[in-house]
Amino acid sequence: MKYSCLYLALFLVPIFVYAQDSTKTATVVKKRIYTTKPLKGSEAPTIDGLVHESSWDLVDWTSDFIENEPDENTPPSDQTKFKILYDQKYLYVAYRCYDSDPAKIEKRLSRRDGFAGDWVEINLDTYHDKRTGFSFTITAAGVKGDEFISQNGDNWDGSWNPIWYTATNIDEEGWTAEVKIPLSQLKFGKSKEQIWGLQVNRRFFREEERSVWQRIPQDAPGWVSEFGELHGLIDIEPQHQLEIQPFAVTQFDTFPKEQGNPFRDGEEFKLNGGLDAKIGITNDLTLDLTVNPDFGQVEADPAAIALDGFQIFFREQRPFFVENKNIFDYRFANGQDNVFYSRRIGRNPQGSINQLDGEFVDRPNNTTILGAAKFSGKTKNGWSLGILESITEREIAKIEDENGNTREAIVEPLTNYFVARAQKDFNERNTYIGGIFTATKRNLGDAFEIDSDDPNTDETSELLGTRENNLNNLRKSAYSGGLDFRHNWKDRKYYIEGNLIASHVEGSKEAIEETQRELTHNFQRPDADHVRVDPNRTSLTGTGGKFVGGKSGGGNWRYTTGVFWRSPELELNDIGFLRQTDEIRQFANIRYLFLKPTKLYRRANIFAEQFSTFDFEGNYNRIQYELNGYINYTNNWWTEVGFGHKPRIFTNTFLQGGPRWRFSDENFVFLFFGSDNRKKFNFTVGHVNTWAQQNNFAFQRYVVRLRYQPFDALSISLNPEFRLNPNKTQYVTETDFNGSPRYITANIDQQTLSTSIRLNYNINPNLTIQYYGEPFISRGRYTDFNFVNNPIARDLGERVTVYDQEQISFADDVYSIDEDRNGTTDYTIDNPDFAFVQFRSNLVLRWEYIPGSEIFLVWSQGVTGGGDPGDHLFRSLNNQILDQQPENTFLIKATYRFVL
Repeated sequence: MKYSCLYLALFLVPIFVYAQDSTKTATVVKKRIYTTKPLKGSEAPTIDGLVHESSWDLVDWTSDFIENEPDENTPPSDQTKFKILYDQKYLYVAYRCYDSDPAKIEKRLSRRDGFAGDWVEINLDTYHDKRTGFSFTITAAGVKGDEFISQNGDNWDGSWNPIWYTATNIDEEGWTAEVKIPLSQLKFGKSKEQIWGLQVNRRFFREEERSVWQRIPQDAPGWVSEFGELHGLIDIEPQHQLEIQPFAVTQFDTFPKEQGNPFRDGEEFKLNGGLDAKIGITNDLTLDLTVNPDFGQVEADPAAIALDGFQIFFREQRPFFVENKNIFDYRFANGQDNVFYSRRIGRNPQGSINQLDGEFVDRPNNTTILGAAKFSGKTKNGWSLGILESITEREIAKIEDENGNTREAIVEPLTNYFVARAQKDFNERNTYIGGIFTATKRNLGDAFEIDSDDPNTDETSELLGTRENNLNNLRKSAYSGGLDFRHNWKDRKYYIEGNLIASHVEGSKEAIEETQRELTHNFQRPDADHVRVDPNRTSLTGTGGKFVGGKSGGGNWRYTTGVFWRSPELELNDIGFLRQTDEIRQFANIRYLFLKPTKLYRRANIFAEQFSTFDFEGNYNRIQYELNGYINYTNNWWTEVGFGHKPRIFTNTFLQGGPRWRFSDENFVFLFFGSDNRKKFNFTVGHVNTWAQQNNFAFQRYVVRLRYQPFDALSISLNPEFRLNPNKTQYVTETDFNGSPRYITANIDQQTLSTSIRLNYNINPNLTIQYYGEPFISRGRYTDFNFVNNPIARDLGERVTVYDQEQISFADDVYSIDEDRNGTTDYTIDNPDFAFVQFRSNLVLRWEYIPGSEIFLVWSQGVTGGGDPGDHLFRSLNNQILDQQPENTFLIKATYRFVL
């Protein structure tokens, strides 16, 4: 610990030495206004990047940009100017980006939303709500970037892909760009004159400098709330958007042939089609529809292993669910906990299958989405609205034995998902209140049942086969509802926000009992007096929420404090994401920002945090302290360092249904640093080191990220990562000893190696080739098996008792335990050693042949295997990936977007 403090002190002292005091009084910045004019009878500009049409003379240039980063409120290296025109269908923008040395303009190509090289962007707060906006970016190389801005600039969603048009040109003065944005792609209310928030932001690449039209001080409480204004939009009619996008997909799969398995004959061909549509009900609100959606070109999820038993969160990548996701977002506690987690829709089938020896199973990988509709948007008077409805198909697994006898098992029922979300702004957009409601309904009574009392049952089964209903573990229905609010004051520098959530799930006795026993709840814990398993219950009702307040702008200091809770009976995982319940957490943090650059750094900050947790029985489970700092040097290299201390660590979940467990006190330290990311070659190197008293456990993570762009059209990244995770008390299993539960842990030596590889080749801004690949290897070896003696003892030796050689023996991959040494085996433990090896890759050619219409050529490859835990990692890589026949998917997808 003393070395961690020393490292941090050496890091922080130079910052304080060179830091300059920022202004203590509030900064008052005058709002700028740009007044546009209509084209009327003038001919619309041709979008070719050359600002020479006479129609541009209808309006004046506006300039006087001011530097925003790194040295705020100083003149930029080179000036920028722009002008805006409009007609009844389009908004036109022209830019002139001056550059004293045009030969050095960086024209790096990238895929859409790559934001490489020099660029300029316009941000439009068309709702004028001072929280949300639309962003359109154009690079000097002609690559588009478009994002939806929310949370006053804290969230930029690049999944939004509207149709718009642009072109650029480089000349002796610098570079120019023209942009044409259909008003149908924007949302705004109906009024005589529109007043929109406006900002134009330029990146001057070689100096890594940002300059803006409307000055935004570094201590401002947000981004959108500080915009200037666009005036002069008179009598523009809201555009009722109507887009229809049919698609067709052909897919050919190859995979290793399995002898005797009728479902794995080595290849499979599929032909599919569907339809997406976007209908503007009003200019504010849009109805999105999808029928038989296909997500075949979506990048594979990264490989991961969770020995703690908890579910793993994966981000949403499907376009239908990603667009406007900010409206449906309802994070109510911390981390990824969310009332709506769209990956529940179309999830892997959940039903179990009683597979017998000699049987082969054809199980669907995902649940078919029959259709989905999403109604969302924001009105001029401050209402954010979202309604989502989706129906997924009943999924059936086919089972066949060696003699050709077949049967079926329902592994996912017909299910309806519903989400409704609303928020209302008021108090001059400084306050909002909102709510959410979700419902999941499953049809669990749709099995084809065989009457066991019918004498013809056996004959019928032989002729028609049987269909089993294996859905007793699923809940029949699940509902949740919540309220949220936020209030800002003193020019949005201070805020308070909070939310409440309640859930109610219903199902059979078996389903609700299983819910009580899930790791999320653990009602069966023997030492818990406030929860218990009730096998007769058919419903559960729980609550959660948070209250937070703090300072978000003004001066150098930022701070936050609050509390959140999740009651033991809260259950959201039918349509949300909830990792753990039975927790109350208090937290507080403070940050100091160094706002003025010096000879040492461009920007820097220091952050301190503390939190403590309790369960609903009143047990004091955890306290943690952390201090970290970040500095971006004048040469654009950077360093991030921090350390933390956990003097108290209790958990109700480690023994997976067993009693409360204590870990030894823990310390951690991390250090990351990287080079200038503008360079053709740049890197990041990092290390995380965690250690506990008595060597209870440790965690070491080594990270290297390498990025190389040998020429403008090609970029390569390689991100290897190696993790060591030894633990003397890794949970293994629960067994029975003389009628009492016995919890077994062991010393695990776990090593994990992964490397993500990305290559992007851009033939032009609309034609790209992208490759992603990731080998993943993890192996764990268990030794020194022990049983839990006193799970909350401070001393590790009292917490567990290690079996001696007379108590434990190993044969035929099974550990036999004679705990009382009477010569008779008391219980056995299957060998938990493991080696998991996986390789996934995607090669995608994407051609946007006209704006909004695309063709994808995709080659996906995957290998998954279980290696020998006795091998080292690279031998597993060779044996289980390089020497194995992979599964391949070849896919062609074509879309055409009709804009009506």
